[in-house]
This record gives sequence, C-alpha cells and structure tokens, in this order.
Amino acid sequence: MATFILGISAYYHDSAAAIVCDGEIIAAAHEERFTRKKHDSSFPEQAVKYVLSEAGITFEDLAAISFYDKPFIKFERLLETYHAFTPKGLTSFLTSVPVWIKEKLFMKKMLRDEFKKFSSKKIPILFPEHHLSHAASAFYPSPFEEAAILTVDGVGEWATTTIGHGTGNSIKMLKELHFPHSIGLLYSAFTYYTGFAVNSGEYKLMGLAPYGDPDAEQTKQFKEKTLQEIVDVREDGSILLNMKYFDYATGLKMTNNAKWTKLFGIPPRDPESEITQEYMNMAFAIQQITEEIVIKLAKTAKELTQSDNLVMAGGVALNCVANGKLIEAGIFRDIWIQPASGDAGGALGAAYLGWFLWKGEKRTVDKNVADAMKGAYLGPEYDDKAVMDMIRKYGAKYDHYQDFNELAAIAASKLADGNVVGWFQGRMEYGPRALGSRSILGDARNPEMQKKMNLKIKYREGFRPFAPSVLEEDVSKYFELDRPSPYMLVVMPVTKEHIKPLPSNYNSMEMYDRLYHLRSDIPAVTHVDYSARIQSVSKKTNPRYWNLINAFKEKTGYGLLVNSSFNVRGEPIVCTPDDAFRCFMRTEMDFLVVGNFVFDKTKQEKLANDTNWKEEFKLD
Repeated sequence: MATFILGISAYYHDSAAAIVCDGEIIAAAHEERFTRKKHDSSFPEQAVKYVLSEAGITFEDLAAISFYDKPFIKFERLLETYHAFTPKGLTSFLTSVPVWIKEKLFMKKMLRDEFKKFSSKKIPILFPEHHLSHAASAFYPSPFEEAAILTVDGVGEWATTTIGHGTGNSIKMLKELHFPHSIGLLYSAFTYYTGFAVNSGEYKLMGLAPYGDPDAEQTKQFKEKTLQEIVDVREDGSILLNMKYFDYATGLKMTNNAKWTKLFGIPPRDPESEITQEYMNMAFAIQQITEEIVIKLAKTAKELTQSDNLVMAGGVALNCVANGKLIEAGIFRDIWIQPASGDAGGALGAAYLGWFLWKGEKRTVDKNVADAMKGAYLGPEYDDKAVMDMIRKYGAKYDHYQDFNELAAIAASKLADGNVVGWFQGRMEYGPRALGSRSILGDARNPEMQKKMNLKIKYREGFRPFAPSVLEEDVSKYFELDRPSPYMLVVMPVTKEHIKPLPSNYNSMEMYDRLYHLRSDIPAVTHVDYSARIQSVSKKTNPRYWNLINAFKEKTGYGLLVNSSFNVRGEPIVCTPDDAFRCFMRTEMDFLVVGNFVFDKTKQEKLANDTNWKEEFKLD
C-alpha cells in the first residue's frame, strides 16, 4: 500500500504544501498562487487541497503530516533574545509575544483545527527542525548519492546557517551558526537600507549591485567599513554581527539607522525614490562580501565532508550571482541547488523527512533523470475545458491550433517581430522562478525589449535584468557555463563572441545610460556587467517550451528567449487561465498563448468592471 506524506510550511512567510508518495514528489505549490496574496503566510489550505487532489487521495489516506520547523524552539529563541537585550525591545516584545502565546506556541492545536476542515481523523504530525527541512529539500531530490549540504537563510529556530552531510537516506548536521548572527539577515539589512522591501527586495539588491563602481573610493570604503564595524567574517565562513548596528533582534526594523548614517555617510534610501550612485555602490559592496562568505562556507563544507558534491537551500541559495562565483571557484565537482530554496521549499523537505527519517525508508537515486524535481513543474495544470470557461467568462477572441508545432512556429514569428507573449502551459512551477510554464517572453536580440518588459509589462524598476531561457544544448554557445542550469539559479558571463566593447567612461555614466548601452547581440538578457541569470531548457523536461525556443532558433538563428515570471509587480505568478487572461489584459503584452489557444490583444474587448491592479496587489 502506498504511503503518502504531506509537508507544510506556514505562519511566517511563503506558506506552501507538498506531498510525496513512497519517496516520490507528486505535487507542491505555494499558497500565494491560489489566494493571489504575495508571500501569503496563512495556513496553506488551498495548496493542501490541490496536492491531495493531484495525488488522487483524501486527507484520511495520509500516513503523516510534517511541519517544517519546531515552534517551541523558535519561541525559546524569541524569549532568550529579549532577555539578552533587555531592556531594549519592550515595544517589539509586547507586539510579538502575545501572538506567540495565543497562537504559535500551540502550533499542534492550530494545525489540528485547520485539519478539521478536511477530516476529523487524527493524522500523526511531525516537527523536524527548520534547517533540517531545508537540508532535506536540497539533498533528497538531488542527483547525488552523497553530498555536502549548505543551508543559508535568515533564521529558523536558532540556526541561521548549517553545514551537513547527506549519505543514502541520512542527513548529519556538522556545524551551525546561530541567531542573531545571520548572513541572510545581514543581506536583508542592506536590502532595507537601500530602500527595498525585506523578504522580496533581495533580488533587487542583487540586480542593483552590478551598477556599483568597483573602482570608486566610496565602494571600497563601504566594503571596508562593513567588514570593520558591522560584520566580522571568519575564515570558516561563520560571521559575528555587531548588534549595535541592527534592530531586528528586538526592534521593529532591520537597522539602527542613526548608526548606519554616521558610519556610511548616507541616510536610508526612501522606497520608490531615485536610486543614486552611492546606493549602487553599497549594493555592490555587500554583494561582494556575501559572495566571499559563501565561498568560505563552501570550503569549510568541503573540508568537513570531503565530498565532491554540494547541495544548497535556504533563501541565500537564491543569490544566483554568488552561485555562479561558487561554480567558478571549482571547490566542488558538481553543485545542485533546490529551486524552491526559501521557506516554501521547507514543505517539501519536511515531507521527505517523513519518508526517509520517520519511516526509515531506503533512498535510491534515479540515474536516468537530472534530479527528482521533475523540472519543478509540480503545480496544477488546466485542460481545454478550463480555458473555454475563461473564454466564455470574458468573451475573449481566440485562435485554436490542433498542431502544436504550427502554434510554436506562429508564436516564434510573433516574438521575432518584437511582440511580447504571455506563455501558459502545463503544470505551474514550484519556487519563485517562472521556468516556461507561467512566463512572459520576448526576443533577447531586441535592444528595446528590457525597457518594454520592465516599464510596460511588469511595471517595475527599469534597472532590473531579465533572464534568458536557452536550449540546453546551446548553453555554452552564449554563456561561460559548462553545465545545465535548469532552475535559473546561476549567473555567468556572456561569451566573448556575443559581447560588444564598452566606452572607457562606462562606469561613470548615469544608470540608465549604462543600462541602455548596447553591450551584446543579446542585449535584453545581458546585464551591465556582461552577466546573465541562465535557465537551460531541456527537451525531456519541458518539450513544449523547448519546441518554442527551437522554432525561434530556426527562424532567427538564436536559440534563446527573454523569460520573466507571468505577473505584474506585487502579484504572485499566475496560476489559472483566468489569472493569465486578466494579467494579459492589464498590461501591454501583445499575445497570450494558453495551451493550444492564442489570444491577440488587438482583438479583445476591454475588461468589464476591472479593478486597479495597483490597489489589488501591494507593490513589493
């Protein structure tokens, strides 16, 4: 009889549910995709309903439910932290502790109450530690029999960084860094100070960093002062933060702004205000420091495990630039990173732990697949009936193609002509990246494409780079990368064959003059430092997306496209055909492809009784 284990992450940020059957991932999804509330932290009721449905079971069929951390230990950390910093933090204490005492401390009861919506049957509930859940999400679906495990994030219970060793079905934790000393929170503090939102703006800080001037005296000073006053980086990659510069342990904001202003000579940037060069330089400095820390941690992991393989999870594992530097360092023969590395991925790790540690089952690695994640296409898909329901609801005008190859050729032609295409196919992605199932696509050769997609499609900051989706077999043709990168988690340089020379005064040019300078023959995916965040597309894993890019290659000679997530700023990635059509109509996208249906913007009537999406979604 099959054994089903449900994994859950909830109540902090990025709630999700995942289900494994006899050690195989069946389904996983973020709650935000269903509720349309970005970073939704509520109990993942909709996600649970979906994964149970995808597995073809009811709640009663579950062998166990595994929650991704230990609330009692987290509460212990909260109390000990307030005690250590007393009398500082009274306001924060009075805000957070009553919530814990009323709700989170009694997590098992909270969960039981939620489960009553599904069934009165009591299913065993497991509570693995937060970083163990991260480690499990990285190791168990990886292609390695054995691997070093590095997890780096803000904070779990006490741990903020862990090094472990995975062998067979077991995971052994070898080293931990504890709160309040946190690489993730250090990076988030700089995210906050440069004017971006914590827990969502870290991507922006990473994208801003290449605009910093590496040769500027101010950049060097920012780095030196950070290392002298704010963070002590040890040789093993562990860090010690000077807590007088931070308020997150007991306060209601990330940094002590007065001390930062005195140290760096610039105030915190106001959100949505102009980004001046000093904040670009600050972003560059902390990105460099983060990369150096990650390299040191990897060297320590190598020393402790003597493994040739490394797996990674935790929010900092989403720092694609650092990941690229780690590959270039050559410390490990091979590296695999969990595509849902943040808290949402903890649901999958927790489910895995139920199978391998609680049940004690043997682990075998399938050598015929790249990994066990199935391309991260683990969410819901929708049939033609669902699309027709959407068409009738909006009175949408469409063309339908029986032959997908014909559709791919037509879509490729539209892209080559400079159009932006919403692409909705198959199962939704698990993790923060759109990987060709819920994507907005454009022509990487078009010098105007980045500006158009940022300002008229995504409605976000113009400086932010876009990722290329490239045929797996063509990766090394365009990028300095010798391996697949299926999950868009590695940044590497564009090859010399495709780049164009820069003027000698490039680093001193205004931000948008640099941005719109023609740097390569694929300018829409080439960042200001000649880098790109790469997604390689496998014919085996996503044949429809591969066929589209291949059709584009046959037409243009270029086997890659611009790929951005199918959403506007502040909106979760679209889940349903209905979500996709509304997003399509609210933006300046030109065409929408849903399954074998094609929608031309010029043929559609304006949405009736539509709401203002800027009021519907909180801008991040």
